[in-house]
Amino acid sequence: MLYFSRWKTISIWAVVLLGVIFTIPNMLTQSQLDSLPGWFPKRALTLGLDLQGGSHMLLAIDRQDLIDERLQTTRDDIRTMLRDAKIGYTGLTGTGKTVQVRITDTNELEAAKTALATLVAPVSSSMFGAGSVTELALEEPEPGLLRYTLTDAGIEYRVSNAVTQSIEVVGRRVNELGTTEPIIQRAGADRILVQVPGLQDPTRLKEILGKTAKLTFQMVDQSMSPQEALQGRPPAGSTVMYSQDDPPTPYLIENRVIVSGENLVDAQATFDQRTSEAVVSFRFDGKGASRFGQATQQGVGRLFAIILDNQVISAPRINEPILGGSGQISGSFTAESANDLAVLLRAGALPADLTIVEERTVGPSLGADSISAGKFASVIAGTLVVGFMLVAYGTLGIIANIALAANVALIIAILSILGATLTMPGIAGIVLTVGMAVDSNVIIYERVREERQLGRSLVQSLDSGFARALATIVDANFTTFIAALILFYLGSGPVRGFAVTLAIGIVTTVFTAFTLTRWLVSIWLRRVKPKELPKGLVRFVPDNTKYSFMSLRRYAFTLSALASLAAMTLFFTMEMNYGIDFRGGTSIEVQSKSGTASSSEVRARLSELNIGDVQVQEFGSESTLLIRVEGQKAGDNAEQSVVEKVRGELASDYEFRRVESVGPTVSSELAWSGTIGVVTAMLAMLIYIWFRFEWQFGMGAILATIHDVTMMIGLYVVTGIEFNLTSIAAILTIVGYSINDTVVVYDRVRENLRKYKKMPIEQLLDLSMNQTLSRTVLTGVTTLLALISLYLFGGEVIRSFTLAMIFGIVVGTYSSIFVAGPLLILFKLRPDSVEADDKDKPAVPAGAQPTKS
Repeated sequence: MLYFSRWKTISIWAVVLLGVIFTIPNMLTQSQLDSLPGWFPKRALTLGLDLQGGSHMLLAIDRQDLIDERLQTTRDDIRTMLRDAKIGYTGLTGTGKTVQVRITDTNELEAAKTALATLVAPVSSSMFGAGSVTELALEEPEPGLLRYTLTDAGIEYRVSNAVTQSIEVVGRRVNELGTTEPIIQRAGADRILVQVPGLQDPTRLKEILGKTAKLTFQMVDQSMSPQEALQGRPPAGSTVMYSQDDPPTPYLIENRVIVSGENLVDAQATFDQRTSEAVVSFRFDGKGASRFGQATQQGVGRLFAIILDNQVISAPRINEPILGGSGQISGSFTAESANDLAVLLRAGALPADLTIVEERTVGPSLGADSISAGKFASVIAGTLVVGFMLVAYGTLGIIANIALAANVALIIAILSILGATLTMPGIAGIVLTVGMAVDSNVIIYERVREERQLGRSLVQSLDSGFARALATIVDANFTTFIAALILFYLGSGPVRGFAVTLAIGIVTTVFTAFTLTRWLVSIWLRRVKPKELPKGLVRFVPDNTKYSFMSLRRYAFTLSALASLAAMTLFFTMEMNYGIDFRGGTSIEVQSKSGTASSSEVRARLSELNIGDVQVQEFGSESTLLIRVEGQKAGDNAEQSVVEKVRGELASDYEFRRVESVGPTVSSELAWSGTIGVVTAMLAMLIYIWFRFEWQFGMGAILATIHDVTMMIGLYVVTGIEFNLTSIAAILTIVGYSINDTVVVYDRVRENLRKYKKMPIEQLLDLSMNQTLSRTVLTGVTTLLALISLYLFGGEVIRSFTLAMIFGIVVGTYSSIFVAGPLLILFKLRPDSVEADDKDKPAVPAGAQPTKS
């Protein structure tokens, strides 16, 4: 086990070296990266918006908008096709998903079906592989009546195409803003995810994304005044539209479109040479220039309207024909608004309205603070962990620290290569990985100590210690790996980031523990030729402890049962402080631009905005406030209105450091996916432990984990800490830690069941707990050192998150001993439940320390 061939040595260090090389770009500035050789990797780890600032927006396609537009197109097509075929019809109407028309002469019914055959012809669709989809289904409920209904497959086809087209349009719009590496991608069937790191002005981004940008040029109907049309009834073929002015001016517009934005070749923001006002110059393609020139020739002296998203931008008079295919749009623009309009026109129109259903914006100052605090806290945590391992294990601690550093480097390298995004929950995954990596080394070292105490030589003890620790470490890590995979597939957003980091960390942990650590130990043996295991400065848990844990099981069970019952009672009787992730609403962090912030003053100002219940509290410092506004219960767009109202009221006095707005649609989905993710992960772990051990072990592990989750929920209820998506990540971290801890204990119980087949179960459990006690304490203390550093120095944003994890680690350690162990007695686990190797082996007297055979 401790022999390594040359190719194995080269392979191990090649992997570690590659990890270090791909990690280096994360420690260099952009100018330093540019000076590196061309072959050197330059891809740095992508930081999440919660760490570097920027905007995250989830946009949803308006399905009803697409359906309405498709019905309108179908009606127009039916009208045109029947007229071209000279077939009489009546009653052409459309409602819901159906358009129907009655053919006047039933003798022409077949001819009408033939003329309208293209409506029901299948269209090819990449959604259905190489197949096709029929958008409209034809029914004939009575003779002469044709009814065309939009199919579900046809609607999905339209939605999919609209999302694909919208991604292209949104991408062009965002890129025009000059932002750095925006992420624009499909999120589900009808949504688009937009992430723009480092964005300074989220309001401008929302304005650009929120406009459909359907540009049309239409004639103004001057047969009557707009006021007359509003009081009576507008002429057939005309509609009243309003300008963008304040107050808006009505215009009577002919429905016929002269030229649309599809015919635009270019649009640029510029200035009118005569008036010096900001305008947008445009240029048509050949077809558009021809149609526009013909219309202006025929309409000299008339007004024509330039319309954007059903709003009149301007309505100039045609003084002379415009034959060059170019012109300009004026409309009281500022330089920025003219540029934004040019961006919209160049990018093209969206096929349907986009609704912002979720917004998370972090200001650049808060992002910089988070990074600074995170770096400082990480340095403190790393120093404490390294120092602790040195104190506990001496020379072996140095080896463990080298392996731990390589492990972290490999995690960062893989995340960088994959282009993954590191968020705060991702940091939680790394913290858990650090704990598990230290745990692997502690398991090995403690096993080696046991082997040495049994009289084996140092080499035999090291070789046997690594071999016997392998199954324990694989079981513990594989159980957590299953949970990580399930959370990745079922989770969303931060939960997925946590799952990715955790899964990568598990793989690197097993690799470093059984390759790098073993190689370093073998080199130490050959070079130093020690006669005894090195000792640390402090032995935190004495050797051969004989604590009677099981004698306290009734007290522990009673305490755990009462605490769990109290937590559940409080959960159902008190309202948990749910964040906007789960109940919708808006959360805004603001910082006063001048001195101390007044929560009472801000509360009074916002109460006049008629936006519902508003909570304002100090957050971290006297100059920072956290504002929470209840969900509006009026659709997703209402949440965005709240953000704009608050921004308009406070922007002059406060800097907006963080904005989170979640609509009712997304909040219900997040709550459901988070719950399903946790439950499914626990079921998967139950099944694995059941098959790997016995059913009693599986049930014991899950019940102990449920106990820990219940205690965590109780903490959120009692303390009033906000329960949000990062809270789910904290619970998942504790689930992973707890199940890992429990599996390590259970693995030793299973081993002892095979060795001491006559020993009473209570004594056997006490023996197993004492044998793993040192590992339990050392792993818990190491993980707590990292978490306490994050709590004290990581900043206000993650303080409640790390507090929950600290509590969870303490509870998880307690449950591994006082809940998971006694449950095996409750489930009547007996030594004969495991396949016996030696049925005649004598029992060990009570209170005796058994020796290894």
